[in-house]
Amino acid sequence: MNYQQTLDYLFSQLPMYQRVGKIAYKADLNNTIELCRILKNPQLSIKTIHIAGTNGKGSVSHMLASIFQEAGYKTGLYTSPHLIDFRERIKINGNPISKKEVVSFVRSYKTEFKKIHLSFFEWSVGLAFYYFKKQKVDIAIIEVGLGGRLDSTNVITPEISVITNISLDHQALLGNTIKKIAQEKAGIIKKNIPVVIGETQRNTAPIFTKTAQQKNAPIFFADQFSIPKFHCELKGLYQQKNIRTVYKTCKIVSKKRWVISEKHIDLGIRNVIKNTGLQGRWQTINTSPLIICDTAHNRAGIKEVVKQIRLTPHRNLHMVFGMVNDKDILPILKLLPKKAHYYFCKPSVLRGLESNILKHEAEKFNLKGEAFVSVEEATKIAIKKSKANDLIFMGGSTFVVADALIFLKK
Repeated sequence: MNYQQTLDYLFSQLPMYQRVGKIAYKADLNNTIELCRILKNPQLSIKTIHIAGTNGKGSVSHMLASIFQEAGYKTGLYTSPHLIDFRERIKINGNPISKKEVVSFVRSYKTEFKKIHLSFFEWSVGLAFYYFKKQKVDIAIIEVGLGGRLDSTNVITPEISVITNISLDHQALLGNTIKKIAQEKAGIIKKNIPVVIGETQRNTAPIFTKTAQQKNAPIFFADQFSIPKFHCELKGLYQQKNIRTVYKTCKIVSKKRWVISEKHIDLGIRNVIKNTGLQGRWQTINTSPLIICDTAHNRAGIKEVVKQIRLTPHRNLHMVFGMVNDKDILPILKLLPKKAHYYFCKPSVLRGLESNILKHEAEKFNLKGEAFVSVEEATKIAIKKSKANDLIFMGGSTFVVADALIFLKK
C-alpha cells in the first residue's frame, strides 16, 4: 500500500469521530491499553505534557511545542483533528511524520488492528506514541481528543497537566452540564502531578480543586497570576487567555528538569506559526478582500470570534458558515451578527449539517443568505460578491475551515 491507499484503508475500516460522530466514541480505555501493550508501551518511555479543555487546547499545545523547540528540545506534538493532511496530527519540531512512517506502521500492525477493533483515533494515538519513542523526543505535547477521563491519550503520566477552560460541547458524550463536562476533563489530573487551569470559572473551579486535593496534585489557576506582555503571531484577542495558561505552565515545568527562559517563551509565542505550522486560528488567507477563517465551533468559541469580527475594520461582512449535525446550533446562531450576508454550506463530512436546514434555523434569528451544497461553492460566490474592503469570514466548524483551506490552496 502507498500512503493514500493506507489512509483510504484506515478511513474505511476504522470509525472516526470527526467524520461519523458518536458511533466512533469508546467509553473506556481498554482498547488503548491493549494497543499500547502490543506496541510495548511506548508512552512510558517519553516525557509528556497533557492538555485538555473545551477551547484553546490546540493553540496552547502549539505554543508550548514552539517554546520547547526554541529552548532546544526535540519536541513531539500530537493534536487533532487535522485540517488538510492526516500527518498534521503528529509532528516533531514542526515537521509532520513522513508518509513512509505512516505506511510502515500500518503495514506492521494491520493484523493487530483487526483483532482489537481500534477506532481511527486510537490508532493515531498509538502511532504518535510509537513514533515519538522511536525518534527519541525530549518531550511530547499531547492534546486530548475529546473529554479527558476516557480519552485515548489518558494513558500517560505527564510532567504537568493543563486544562484550558470548560464550556458546553459534545454534551451527548461528556454530559449536558458544565459541571459534568468539568468532571470528565478533570480525569487527566494525575497523582502528585501539577495541573494548570487556564480560567477560574465558578462552576468548575471547585471540581478541579477537589480532584487535585484527592490526588495530591498541586493546582494553579493561570488567570490569577500576572504575566509580561508578549507579541503573538496568532491575532485573535482570545489568545491572551491561552498565552497566560502557557506562561504559567512553562514557569512550573522550568522548576523541574526543563530549562525554559523568558526569552524562550517570548520567541516561542512570537514564532508559533513558523515553528509548528498551526492553521485555522483567526487566520488571514487573503487581504483584498480580507478573508479570515477560524475553527471555533461552540458557543464560547463563536462568542470570541464575533467580538473579533466587530473589532476588524471592514465595509460589508460576508459569512461563509457551516456546522455539524450533532451540535446544539440555536445558541450559536443567536450570537451571530445580523448585519451580514450569509453563505450557508455543508462541510464535507458525514456529520455535516445540511445547508438548507441551517439556513432555515438561521432565519429565525434574522440571519439572511443563501444555502450552498459545499464550502467550495459558498466560497466562490462570497468572493465574487465581495469588494476590496469587505470581510469574508469562514467558520462554524473545523471542517468548514478544512474545506476552505483545501479549495483556496488549489
